[in-house]
Amino acid sequence: MKPVIGLAVGRGTGAELAAVFEQVLGRIAQLHETDIEVVRSPRVYHSYLSLKAERAGVERIGRLTQEDAAHYERFCREQAGLGTRAVFRTAINAQSLYLVRQRLQAVKVETITAGDATLLLVRDEAQGFYTGENRHSPGLVTRTMEFSREVTEQVVSFAVRRAARLWPGHGPARVVMAYKFHLLDGALDEWVAEISARHGVEVQLFQPDTVNRNLIAHGLSDRTVIIAGNEWADIMHVVLLDRFASERQENRCTENVHLHPDLKGLVEYQTVHGSADDLEGTGTVNPVATVRAAALIAERHAGCSGAVHATERALAAVLEQGISTPDLGGRHSTTAVVDALLEVLEPHLPEDMTAPAGALATGS
Repeated sequence: MKPVIGLAVGRGTGAELAAVFEQVLGRIAQLHETDIEVVRSPRVYHSYLSLKAERAGVERIGRLTQEDAAHYERFCREQAGLGTRAVFRTAINAQSLYLVRQRLQAVKVETITAGDATLLLVRDEAQGFYTGENRHSPGLVTRTMEFSREVTEQVVSFAVRRAARLWPGHGPARVVMAYKFHLLDGALDEWVAEISARHGVEVQLFQPDTVNRNLIAHGLSDRTVIIAGNEWADIMHVVLLDRFASERQENRCTENVHLHPDLKGLVEYQTVHGSADDLEGTGTVNPVATVRAAALIAERHAGCSGAVHATERALAAVLEQGISTPDLGGRHSTTAVVDALLEVLEPHLPEDMTAPAGALATGS
């Protein structure tokens, strides 16, 4: 059966990166002598800057935000219902995106490795201060959000299962939650204690600043899981990449797993960087994160074994040739970087060949 991959495109540099994704995915499929169907959402979703460019005021921006969210949620539900296992999405307006993440109960998954230690970061995107609805009155915005025991249970359960898969035979050595739990009247403390006892895994609940102090003082300890609210993880994701993995967000992609039962575990891949509206039409947006997303999807969801390692080697070869976009210190266009990569991309690697430095720098 032909694998089907969803594609959702936002404004800004979304169209350029969607073209990169389709080109790289198509080439990987060709090298592996397989056929991958890409189903594109018919709507081009707004970025925050494209919404502001509408110059239509708060009411219209709010309406367009809701329309984008409803459409993208419907697209994800339809694709999951048809058996699609993965979607690649370029950046869209965060307010629309978080409405979808709340409704579909999403978590973002990232592995960060520093030396011999690996951290599994599971970001709770389904609840909390980034989610919720706005209500406007003159000079006032009231934002209503919620935390729930059910969603917390789903997020923790997912994190424990994912850790067992990441470290087979061992599981996590430590599970930490970074939340502003002091603002919730003790409710989150009670839920976490119950969930911890039920899973037989000690789950430690800390304030975000305490997690930061421990990371600064002790660094990463191996087989650690951090489950984090958006308020901490959104800011710290880039810091953790830089401090521990020597990675930049412009080069990184990651995955979001939808936990709502209707979505059947549909995985959405995205670049860590945003819509880069200021680069739209210049032909200089960094394609590395999108290339890595294409390789991950090809290997995990289209049967192209070895695609990730092969792509990492091709990326390393291109960088060694001095071919890169301006944000990486180069002078080349997006097209030039992708063309150079496709020229050296190979179908697979021998089984005994290890991945190059930087391999799998693409989320978990």
